[in-house]
Amino acid sequence: MKKDDIELNKHMDWDQDDSEDWNEEDWDDEEWDDEDLFDDDDDDMDVVVDSAEGLQVATTFDSEGNVIDVSVTSEEDIENIDEDIECPLNSFIDHTLLKADATVEQITKLCQEAREYKFASVCVNSCWVRLCSELLRGSGVAVCTVVGFPLGAMIPEAKAFEAEAAIENGATEIDMVINIGALKSGDYRMVAKDIQVVCDAVHEHGALLKVIIEACLLTKEEKVIACLLAKNAGADYVKTSTGFSTGGATVEDVALMRKVVGEEMGVKAAGGIRDKETAEAMLDAGADRLGASAGVQICKE
Repeated sequence: MKKDDIELNKHMDWDQDDSEDWNEEDWDDEEWDDEDLFDDDDDDMDVVVDSAEGLQVATTFDSEGNVIDVSVTSEEDIENIDEDIECPLNSFIDHTLLKADATVEQITKLCQEAREYKFASVCVNSCWVRLCSELLRGSGVAVCTVVGFPLGAMIPEAKAFEAEAAIENGATEIDMVINIGALKSGDYRMVAKDIQVVCDAVHEHGALLKVIIEACLLTKEEKVIACLLAKNAGADYVKTSTGFSTGGATVEDVALMRKVVGEEMGVKAAGGIRDKETAEAMLDAGADRLGASAGVQICKE
């Protein structure tokens, strides 16, 4: 990704007064090499799978033959993954694990469950995207990651860079947090720029963008404005919550968001959805995607 691709003036009129930290002279093209991060050879990976004595071992190698990941699955888990589990809600669920202390074992289990229950996606922090994209290859389960999470108080350029890096690693859906402080300050131009820069970066690579408005921190008027700004920017979804603030999704917020964006956009409800009854209530209110860490429990009810 070139620096010109993430400069705001590519997307709209740029006013240097908007950010004291952004300075063209801060970039040193001789020191910064995009290829250091986005190396085409990184995509040339190979996965070798073998089974014996009730265990399956999958080893992932990079283009130079170095081992970059190993996952071990029991025969019982393999059989369960191949079973066709009936769950009418599965296609709406982003199976989520965003905790700071998530381990590789937990992320691997998340992907196994997503395969088994055929969830819409797994939603993870960006450091896990490459692993998830390998574990879910060929499964039909998308890899979703979060950007500017959970506070949203980063500069737009950083969010765009984070989104593009995640997509390079295999993410096909991006959930970004808006600049909540700017919205509450009435700086709608800043919020619009924030969303637009990420939206352009995400759509340029063929991925989907969901815009998290953190509804629990907003007034009704601010919720409406946030949804309209996301819609005007061309985002694919608006999303209620990060799940890391003072509250999660509510039926009232989902209904309001659906009313504001109409049928042209998706609405994702996230935060506090832990049972089938709540999940169905969110769908009835207008959600067409659910972010939940309790997806398996919901499907078993």
